[in-house]
Amino acid sequence: MPPTRAHRAADALRRRIALVRARPDAGSITAELTVLLPILVMILLLVVAAGRLAGNRIEVKDAAHQAARAASLARDPITARSRAESTARNALASAGLSCSKLGVSVNVTAFAPGGTARVTVRCAVDLADVTAFGLPGSRTLSATATSAVDTHRGTSGASRSAR
Repeated sequence: MPPTRAHRAADALRRRIALVRARPDAGSITAELTVLLPILVMILLLVVAAGRLAGNRIEVKDAAHQAARAASLARDPITARSRAESTARNALASAGLSCSKLGVSVNVTAFAPGGTARVTVRCAVDLADVTAFGLPGSRTLSATATSAVDTHRGTSGASRSAR
């Protein structure tokens, strides 16, 4: 007796069921990728953000060193303060770092030959600019540097020894 239409349909259904049973995980890779891809993108963006913050921290540290050196080369404490502040601002601007709040504090209490000039630079970096992820808030980066005033050079704020 030739197979009827119902028999052929039943045979086709059995073959499909057998194929599905032979590959029970068909389509699971697509589902896993759909779930994991946004998580992987977020992790990647956080790594980029951490890298940018590390680079910004280096720029703030370099600005503090430049400002301390500029202060130590000045002849008097007032000029040392102004040179340190302008040097820190210029160093950060030339590095392409924009601070939402910038603070430069200069300690020239030991400003005499053989003394020191100490500069602290504080820069509030807006985290929304770090990545396209739009991180909220800001992070304040701070660095302090000290530079020695040359012992063989005169300053107008220091007493000179008798010769």
